[in-house]
Amino acid sequence: MTEATAPRTARLPSLTALRFVAAFLVFACHAEFLGVFSDATVQSKYTFIANNGGAIGVSFFFVLSGFVLTWVARSSDTRGQFWRRRFVKIFPSHVVVWVLIVATFVVGGTQTKVGPAIANLFLVNAWVPSMNNLDYAVNGVTWSLSAEIGFYILFPFLIVVINKIRPGQLWYWAVGVAGLSLSIPVLSKAFLPDSPTFPGFDGFSWPQMWFADQFPLVRCLEFVVGILFARIVLSGRWVRIGLMPAALLVVAVYVPTMWLPQLWTFAAPYSFPVGLLVAAAAASDVAGRRTVLTHRSAVWLGEISYAFFLIHLSVLHAAQAAFKGEWMGYGDYDPTSWNTPVAVLFLLGCLAASIFLSWLLYRFVEVPAMRKWARPRSRRLAPAVPSDEVNAPAITG
Repeated sequence: MTEATAPRTARLPSLTALRFVAAFLVFACHAEFLGVFSDATVQSKYTFIANNGGAIGVSFFFVLSGFVLTWVARSSDTRGQFWRRRFVKIFPSHVVVWVLIVATFVVGGTQTKVGPAIANLFLVNAWVPSMNNLDYAVNGVTWSLSAEIGFYILFPFLIVVINKIRPGQLWYWAVGVAGLSLSIPVLSKAFLPDSPTFPGFDGFSWPQMWFADQFPLVRCLEFVVGILFARIVLSGRWVRIGLMPAALLVVAVYVPTMWLPQLWTFAAPYSFPVGLLVAAAAASDVAGRRTVLTHRSAVWLGEISYAFFLIHLSVLHAAQAAFKGEWMGYGDYDPTSWNTPVAVLFLLGCLAASIFLSWLLYRFVEVPAMRKWARPRSRRLAPAVPSDEVNAPAITG
């Protein structure tokens, strides 16, 4: 399953730290929908800048999943062992947050739809193109976990096929698969119906949005790009693009998306530049370079990023609703907006609260669950699985 002479390191701290950067972009995007700035000009500018942050953050996590899981893959690992670790990584924290949100709904009198709630609990909601599965999901951001589950099921089979690609062909495959992502909005508009529309969005229908943004098999293209870039680095074919140039390239791709039609900004442009950034960060770690991303605090934030992803949207809604003595519901409350300094303080407070609650979830649910259930009892005294595979992303959107 692996390259025989691959340059490896036990940890990839830069990639761990970048997980929080991506999670923060998702936070900033979701905060935009709250409309917390009473100044219409400021709110408009914030929306313009942050609106696509969630999309590039999710794309980063999908690419990173493929990269990290390929990086730590071992021929001695079995499918059952791999799937077990992925299940334990995702579900305990997800279920805890799901239960807490449902409890909040019950106390606040928010009506839930049983079907979407159950689909969300079992993380199958993104596989069914129903608007209710997003609108009435208990924790709506976890649609991306539904896609990740599909990636994890496919990974043991994908890696066997992709490992058969000759090293000299890997770059062509990475460009080709990333290029295929660019065709998704075109295919979506050409072959899917123009109705029903999705509330709050113009220019495309719900089926078109679902196909381009949420359909797991379409989003698997980004996961495959991550696998290919991992093989590029592992096979010694990396072209030594520096971490900073790669990051600037991602920014250079992101900025024009602010003017693109929305359907083109969910995923299509991001996978190749994000793949370059992920590979550059891994190469930097292999070389032992010290950067701001390898600082202990940055790595710690990355370690709690999955918990942060699970919690942040509920924190944002609950905090805003609480200002008028209401419960968060599905965002069904009377929103409050403030002048710019107060709104900024509100968002910083939500960020701090999300980080603190994320640490609690990570410390008392995620870590104990991995220690207790990630491996069969008979193997728990054996060396632990690679730390970066344990921390492989399970998020976002």
